[in-house]
Amino acid sequence: MSEAPKKSKITASRRLFLKTKLLKTAAEMLEKTKEERRLQKEVTLTEKVPPLQLSGLSVQDLQALCKELHRKIDVADEERYDIEAKVAKNVKEIEDLNQKVFELKGKMKRPALRRVKISADAMLGALLGSKVKESVDFKANLKTVKKEEEKKEEVTDWRKNVEAMSGMEGRKKLFNANQ
Repeated sequence: MSEAPKKSKITASRRLFLKTKLLKTAAEMLEKTKEERRLQKEVTLTEKVPPLQLSGLSVQDLQALCKELHRKIDVADEERYDIEAKVAKNVKEIEDLNQKVFELKGKMKRPALRRVKISADAMLGALLGSKVKESVDFKANLKTVKKEEEKKEEVTDWRKNVEAMSGMEGRKKLFNANQ
């Protein structure tokens, strides 16, 4: 039994009114938090950095004050760098742990691979990008293998061979051939 979707009891005008009221409240809260942050920043700055009294100071006193301020700036930069390094390390560790949790849940599914027919030119274009502009003929670049022709002995009349081998000349030829 399929039920028809229930009709909302809130009218469109009422929904619009509530939406605008929520947006106004959110904007007011955002302004309030911005103001609180600004005030908190001012309070922190007045605590950390007292107002400077520059009137009536000699040159040596001004130089000493500048050196002291530079030293404080260096300390603040070192602290900031250390905190940034810790935050980066923690973020990396969180990502690794999230990956391990994801793998342990076993929700990683390998997609079914499909065979794709692609030409050699399209494959080179995909691999090398716009570097290859002309088509390449792979068959032309293959090495050719020449078959060696078998040595065929000339068929001669056996009688001539026997006559040539007979006598001292034939034995001399056989002797020379064996060396």
